[in-house]
Amino acid sequence: MGEVLSAVPLLRRLREKLPGVPVFVSASTLAGRALAAERLNGLADGVFYAPIDYCFAVRRVLRTLRPALVVIAETEIWPNLYRETKRAGSSLLLVNGRISDVAFPRYQRFRAFFQAVLSLPDRILAQSALGRQRFLQLGAPPDRVLEAGNLKYDFQPGPSAIPADIRQFLDQTAPDHVFIAASTMPPARPGDVDEDDVVLDAFAGLAPQFPRLLVILVPRKPERFDAAAAKLAQRGIPFVRRSSLASGARLERLPGVLLLDSIGELASLFTLESVVFMGGSLANRGGHNLLEPAFYARPVIIGPHMENFAEIAEEFRNANACVTISRPGELAGAATRLLLNPAACLSLGQSARKIAEARRGATSRVLEAAVELWDSAIPHDRPPFPLFQLLWLLSQLWAAAAALGRRWNLARRRRLQTPVISAGNLTVGGSGKTPFVLWLVRKLRKDGLQPGILIRGYRRHVPEKITLAEPGAPLPVARTGDEAQLLIRSALAPVAIGADRCLAGRALEQRFAPDILVLDDGFQHLRLARDLDIVLIDTLDPFGGGSLVPLGRLREPLEALERAGLILLTRCEPHRSYRGLTTRLRQINPRAPILKARIVAEAWVDCRTGDALPPSPPPAAPLAAFCGLANPASFWKTLRGLGYRPLFQRSFGDHHSYRPVELRRLAQEAARLGAAALVTTEKDAVNLCEGACDLAAPLQLYYLRIGIAVDGEEVLLRLVKETIHRARLKVQ
Repeated sequence: MGEVLSAVPLLRRLREKLPGVPVFVSASTLAGRALAAERLNGLADGVFYAPIDYCFAVRRVLRTLRPALVVIAETEIWPNLYRETKRAGSSLLLVNGRISDVAFPRYQRFRAFFQAVLSLPDRILAQSALGRQRFLQLGAPPDRVLEAGNLKYDFQPGPSAIPADIRQFLDQTAPDHVFIAASTMPPARPGDVDEDDVVLDAFAGLAPQFPRLLVILVPRKPERFDAAAAKLAQRGIPFVRRSSLASGARLERLPGVLLLDSIGELASLFTLESVVFMGGSLANRGGHNLLEPAFYARPVIIGPHMENFAEIAEEFRNANACVTISRPGELAGAATRLLLNPAACLSLGQSARKIAEARRGATSRVLEAAVELWDSAIPHDRPPFPLFQLLWLLSQLWAAAAALGRRWNLARRRRLQTPVISAGNLTVGGSGKTPFVLWLVRKLRKDGLQPGILIRGYRRHVPEKITLAEPGAPLPVARTGDEAQLLIRSALAPVAIGADRCLAGRALEQRFAPDILVLDDGFQHLRLARDLDIVLIDTLDPFGGGSLVPLGRLREPLEALERAGLILLTRCEPHRSYRGLTTRLRQINPRAPILKARIVAEAWVDCRTGDALPPSPPPAAPLAAFCGLANPASFWKTLRGLGYRPLFQRSFGDHHSYRPVELRRLAQEAARLGAAALVTTEKDAVNLCEGACDLAAPLQLYYLRIGIAVDGEEVLLRLVKETIHRARLKVQ
């Protein structure tokens, strides 16, 4: 739970630095999950339980979220999570790193194993010099381990936020003295002390001297709430449970106890004038963090067991900023001296706050490292290890066949009369080519040119080799294919469809005499000479897993990018320079301009009426979403960027043709969950079966029309114009 609280300032700074970038938080305990859901509302896009450290579970989470950066807090060394994070191309950052006195000897016994694991993080930010030294002794690379300080020192004490019913209870009870026993712990082993018993023994010693005393008992673990209540009842101590205050429960008399059987409310009670005993320090549990009460300038009592916070505790002791006791029986005496001496309480509290304030700054250092690693990541998806050898062999066969095909096509390359600009990619599946082609054609028309479009027409079902379509022609999808249908319906330019784009281009030249031809998805169609190759790189999975089909999604080796005349990064996030990806691309192609493009939602379109609605607010709420794309994560990301949280997200294969039974099932599931509408992509809308709107009824059916915006578009358009000019000079 402490990790959740310490993450709040960091998440707040991340939101300010990277607005719009999705942030997800995982927790490994019930209490941590509940606290995260409460405290991170509005800061995190989602809170979930951390996956068990098995490859299948970790892979599923990573494939769902596609994170550029995974941040691990404290000392969670999960080998499979570390390994799969790096296999997915994500950056890995350990923050607030520490290795306790208890854990360090155990880790040392398995140094060979942990050395391999600790070589995986891109950066380890230790809390202290001692923490850094221990990571190095376990074999972490020295250049990756830095001392960054403790995030918990950056806790921001805010104004009093005591819950209303607790505030009302305090006003009615009106104690003269308050003693908080914070995060008490059970015995660590037989013969160890139970800190709840220690506190109740101390209460028996304090009660005769302080008749208006209120002790606030806060067990660390929720499963101990009932046991603490039973102990209070057995001893006959007046008490009330915090959970019963809302129903009107009251404390019979003082001195008495408020049992705080809730999660996440302890920090608000440090605003009370009080003496604090920090639990986990009399039982052999390694202690808890002193910083929260210190920031509120409260005097703190600790026991001998502060191994988990040894440096902090030592600094507090040396500065006389806390009271240390060595045995359970000393707690009542220490609390008595402080409660009777307000000046000593003030001095201790001020010294504690001074230490805490002086050690701030870890959040800024972690933020700097996080942004740097987030920007340098190159996410990708790779197959699981069991399939690796088989798929590797098949990918080698693909590579050999592709190399032969390239030589064959280059030897038979033909040129058209009209300049040709290709918009393609290096991977199987979508990278935003069709929206880019539409954007480019609009720009060319705006400059007074008459463009034409060449496209293969994937999955069209007609015997004719070439199909020529006038702008806006009402041709069936079976004759054109879904992507070609989008180009035709745009009514921007004539479209020639055929597997042999050279033959299709000649037919288009003869009929429409265009000024320039835009070749959609033609980077590998080497039989047609082009004057400029624009290659689109999808930032969600830029290199298709880094391997050729079927091991990865690469159609050609990465070295093929040498042919690119311009590289366009698509589906870019705001505020991100993609430094790591750009560096890798520059190693392959040092001359081509590299530009960024982002998806722009243009309108929701009613599938029944064709009416266009603004992209925000949603046309109906709540929504359920489905799509059939090579990269469905792109659609989910677009919806998330618009602020939508669909009730479910269903993905189908690329170019999927929807059958009536599938739409009926989608509609039934969405209606059962309370959705008002089903939403999909424009490409999927083309592939819907006849009567789709009736099958979805009573839900409404919409598709999202998207476009793109290119940063630095003047560079791209200038290069295109120069290419056209050079091509015309060659013809002359």
